[in-house]
Amino acid sequence: MKILVAMDSFKGSLTSLQAGNAVRDGILSASSDHDVTVLPLADGGEGTLEALVNGLEGETKTLTVTGPDGRKVTASYGIVHNDTAIIEMAQASGLTLMEKNDVLTATTYGTGELIEDALDAGIRKFVIGIGGSATNDGGTGMLEALGVSFMQGARGALGLKSLTGIDIRGLDRRIMDSTIQVACDVRNPLVGPSGCSFVYALQKGATDEQVRQMDMWMTSYAKLTAEVIPSADPQFPGSGAAGGMGFALKYYLQAELVSGAGLILEVTEFEKRIRESDVLITGEGRLDGQSLNGKGPVEAAKIAKASGKEAIAFAGSEGPDAKLLLEMFDSYHILPEVPGFMQSDVAYRNLQETVRDYFLENRL
Repeated sequence: MKILVAMDSFKGSLTSLQAGNAVRDGILSASSDHDVTVLPLADGGEGTLEALVNGLEGETKTLTVTGPDGRKVTASYGIVHNDTAIIEMAQASGLTLMEKNDVLTATTYGTGELIEDALDAGIRKFVIGIGGSATNDGGTGMLEALGVSFMQGARGALGLKSLTGIDIRGLDRRIMDSTIQVACDVRNPLVGPSGCSFVYALQKGATDEQVRQMDMWMTSYAKLTAEVIPSADPQFPGSGAAGGMGFALKYYLQAELVSGAGLILEVTEFEKRIRESDVLITGEGRLDGQSLNGKGPVEAAKIAKASGKEAIAFAGSEGPDAKLLLEMFDSYHILPEVPGFMQSDVAYRNLQETVRDYFLENRL
């Protein structure tokens, strides 16, 4: 039997690749006759780089860039198909890179440095995942690294406070010859009650007063942007993603904002791979009603079902509304609770043994 394993991560325990390998080991421990392919899933956040580079047998380039708090950090991006860069914003501008959360000063400059390095390497196709950011600078740091001039006194959200003008004449012209797709499942606008400042800045360490101030500064930034890019719309769905990075990518770099999970499935040629397989094994750390909102396992199952293939899911836990997923999968299975279940080695063994037992019980 040809089995395609496409697992999303078990957050805090297993990466998507580790989860996929655990499923593979479970299948093969039940029967070595199966032909198993592991294709990691991701949605644009942390793990996207690993999922695509491993799933497409690409390569990784590592360099030193400016971290979100100004310190130098080591970050990587991937190259697949020899012509496409996979950039994960969290690598250079992620919340986990901050010694102390300070959304007022956090910058996206390092993400721009990754893009610039890929351009220097001759890359003109980009897939950019923008989850897990520490920033709320409207993507200005990234744009500065690519040559845009901002008349301001500081980087980060504070830079928007003092921003008086924008000059896009220095923007790296190679961007105009590039195709950029952004994995973005967030539909928030740039400004307003549903904008990036009010919805996400609190999670990045802002106070209520700072949130209100940053929304005003972001509104001013949007107006100044419209003076040089008349099409710029701060209410465009997704423009508020990653502290306004969605806005900067769409309007300054002419990027396309698309569903994260859908983009990953497209880039990894998932539909072709499932047609060549007999069954799909998928899953993630938790299955619940939110999984229906474009999450990787559900999107993968839809494609499998449309191809007439069986789709089986395994998850670490389930929400009270997980029954909504019954029609998406032929069956789904929740791992048993065991001591230390969040530890990676325990989670790996638990997933492996659960899959093995399923295959043995069903004589697959």
